[in-house]
Amino acid sequence: MKNRPTSLARRTLLAFAATAACALPLASQAQAPAAWPTKPVRIITPFPVGGGPDGVARLVADRLSRTWGQPVTVDNRPGGNGFIAIDAFKRGAKDGSDMIVLDNVHLAAYPSLFKKLPYDPVKDFDPLLPLFKAYFFFTVGTTSRYQSVADLIADAKAQPGKLNYGSWSVGNPVHLGSELFESITGTQMEHVVYKETTQLYSAVSTGDLAFALGTAATAGPLQRGGKLRFLAIAAPQRSASYPDVPTVAESGGPKGFEVTGWNALAVPPGLPATVTDKIRRDVEEALKAPEVQEKFKSFAYEPFPTTRPQFTQFIQAESQRFGDVIRKANVSLD
Repeated sequence: MKNRPTSLARRTLLAFAATAACALPLASQAQAPAAWPTKPVRIITPFPVGGGPDGVARLVADRLSRTWGQPVTVDNRPGGNGFIAIDAFKRGAKDGSDMIVLDNVHLAAYPSLFKKLPYDPVKDFDPLLPLFKAYFFFTVGTTSRYQSVADLIADAKAQPGKLNYGSWSVGNPVHLGSELFESITGTQMEHVVYKETTQLYSAVSTGDLAFALGTAATAGPLQRGGKLRFLAIAAPQRSASYPDVPTVAESGGPKGFEVTGWNALAVPPGLPATVTDKIRRDVEEALKAPEVQEKFKSFAYEPFPTTRPQFTQFIQAESQRFGDVIRKANVSLD
């Protein structure tokens, strides 16, 4: 016969069980992670104040601050090919309270362009999602004799090495897109580098440059001011914001020719999936806000929804595409 506990023992066991039962919720609460974020969040960006990417980042930050109940600020660190902003991010918090907006060249082009980078595009970032995509226009001066992309190609072939185009640095989408255009059309043109986009598109407007690729955010002010014309858009179809501007193919250029730029939001690698999923979900919701969509329309930005696996595959494909252009153009930087 099994031994039964005495009356005192039973009372002791019952008291212990009751205490343990009360303690279980407390233990669970102690072990459960605190809701994220628990402190202010900073979005570091390599772009200057006032541009299209900065405007989108600030609208998203405002929405997130209301959703998360924490201040979300934008920290502009322009210059140095984006390396200044990237350095600040690498030295920042690793719990997700420091994020960074990256340009497509940081993830997809610079690894093939620079012999040595001050960052590892795989180990230093976890790109969560794209914020937007922008297609580039062929821009010419208002009084330019070029009325189509076909005119540009014909002139470039008639004067090898004489026709010039510009960009604001070596290795950006404007430069690499123009290099790709040369390769596809079998032309040779001169690349002229300017320090700032304002100088670049001013040179196009005065005729010092034959043309330059530009987005509605960078070249749009001069276009709206009547000093530039959008000859064509390097996109698969016309822009809803500029329906009268033909595609490159419609303007007599190569079929399927596209030049795009995109921005991505990245966090430090290794964050819990609960945190990264929350950030993705809340940023996607912020991008749907009317004020953000209005900003997209004014700059001819396009939403770019993807799943995480799709975005990873997209970055890999973009890296391959940029790498091919860079190798063909024989471009490299120290």
